[in-house]
Amino acid sequence: MSLLSDPTRLAGLVTREVRTGSRDGVPTRIAVARRSYQTDPADLWDALTNPERIPRWFLPISGRLEVGGRYQLEGHANGVIERCDAPKALAATWEWDGKVSWMEVGLTPVNDGTQLELTHEVPFEPEMWGRFGPGAVGVGWDLTLAGLGSYLSSGEAVDPKEGQHVHRTPEGRVFIRASVTGWGEAAIADGDEPATAQTAADAAYSFYTTEPDSRPES
Repeated sequence: MSLLSDPTRLAGLVTREVRTGSRDGVPTRIAVARRSYQTDPADLWDALTNPERIPRWFLPISGRLEVGGRYQLEGHANGVIERCDAPKALAATWEWDGKVSWMEVGLTPVNDGTQLELTHEVPFEPEMWGRFGPGAVGVGWDLTLAGLGSYLSSGEAVDPKEGQHVHRTPEGRVFIRASVTGWGEAAIADGDEPATAQTAADAAYSFYTTEPDSRPES
């Protein structure tokens, strides 16, 4: 089964919200993504935290996976696990490219399964936010949630090569366009100027659909 066989529908499964916040007196912006999965909280929690299952929909993970321990996603972010309340909530730092942000996941039972709420809080950098908006982090999480959904519904691991090259496919581009549009609308709802949010969404789309060697420096 293709990861993004119905990209518009899949992008529409995510509810997006942007909040303005602060942490230790520093202004932040918070991207919130919610999606429901047709499985119980225990199974979803295990898929999110079991190091044998995580690579089936995301990336190989190593480290000391307990509160206070440091994790490492292969070729990607690392951080410290700050809180764990199984099977309800998890919080960790998200450290990448010399920058620290904060990620939380919460699970809530719903009628048809379990709702996952993911929040990613980043220090507010006016230039970066004005350039890419919440799509800078939101698109990646939308694609990750799609991979998780594909794995949970089929029981089959996501093909890593498909995930790496999804931006090259027509389906991937449709999904990414829908994702950046949704994040732009969420930013406007939080108070961003519409024209600025649209420009940032277009820039985020170009970033995610351009080959890494051709991307502008951020």
